[in-house]
Amino acid sequence: MFTYIDPSIRQRLIEQDRLTRINGDGREIDVTSPDSPAEPALEILGPIPMPIGLTGRSLTVQWYAFVRRTELARVDELAAELRRQGGQRLFASLTSSMAVNSLLVIGDADAAEQPLVRVHSNCLTGDVFGSERCECGPQLAAAVDRIAGEPGGGYLVYMAGHEGRGIGLWAKAATYLLQDSGEDTYEANRSLGLPDDSRDFSDAASILKWALHGRPMRLLTNNPKKIEDLHAMGLTDVTPVKHLVGVGEFNRRYLDAKRTWGHRIDDTDLSPTD
Repeated sequence: MFTYIDPSIRQRLIEQDRLTRINGDGREIDVTSPDSPAEPALEILGPIPMPIGLTGRSLTVQWYAFVRRTELARVDELAAELRRQGGQRLFASLTSSMAVNSLLVIGDADAAEQPLVRVHSNCLTGDVFGSERCECGPQLAAAVDRIAGEPGGGYLVYMAGHEGRGIGLWAKAATYLLQDSGEDTYEANRSLGLPDDSRDFSDAASILKWALHGRPMRLLTNNPKKIEDLHAMGLTDVTPVKHLVGVGEFNRRYLDAKRTWGHRIDDTDLSPTD
C-alpha cells in the first residue's frame, strides 16, 4: 500500500490480514519491518472476492494482488515529491513503475492435493482486444474454465510486464509490423536486438510457493522453458498439462514458430478443421 493513501488505511488492512508480505521463498515475513535489499519481498493485497465472466458464466474467485517492495518504495518517493509540488494530476504516472501481478484462487484450491495451475503472461492485444494473431485470449478463458471444472479448483497466476514475451507493448507493435513483412515472431525480436524470450518468472515462483505450501501441481502449458524456469526456482514437482486452444487462420504461422522454438505443439494441432 502507498503512503500517499492515509497510513491508517494501511494499518487497518494489516490488522484485517488483508495486507501481508512474503519473501522470495514464499514465506510470510513481517509486513511492518524495514525493507531489506538483501531479501526481496512481495507485498500482497487480498483476498478480494471478484465475480468474473471470462468463461461466459459468472464465477467468483478470490483475487490477490502482488507487487515488489522495491517498486513500492520508488512509488512512495515519487508520491512524496508530487505532494510537495502539488502535482495531483500527475499521480497517474505512479503506476508506470509498478508491475502488479495477480493470483486468482478458483474453487477450493487450498485443499486440493495437486491443484491445476496456469501461469499466464499478460497480453493486451489478446486478453483485452481479442486479437486472433495469438492464442492468448482463448488460453486465458479456457484456463479459468478448466480450473473451475476441477473437483478441487486451482490457481491462475497473471503476470504483468510480460507483454510480447517481456519486450513490452511498443516493441511488440514493431514486431507485428516486421512479421507482416515476412519474419516470424522470434526473428522479429532478433531484428530489434531483443531476446527471444525475456520473461522473468521469479515472482510467479514466489507466489506459487506461497500458495502451494510444498504441494505438487499440474501446470497448463505447452512451453518446456516455463517449466525449466520454475524448476530452477525450486518448484520441481510440476506435471505439464497440454493447453492449446484458439487455433485459427490468423495465428497458425505464429504457433508454428512456437513449435519450432520448442513448444509442445503437434502437426495435427495446427491442421485446419474446416
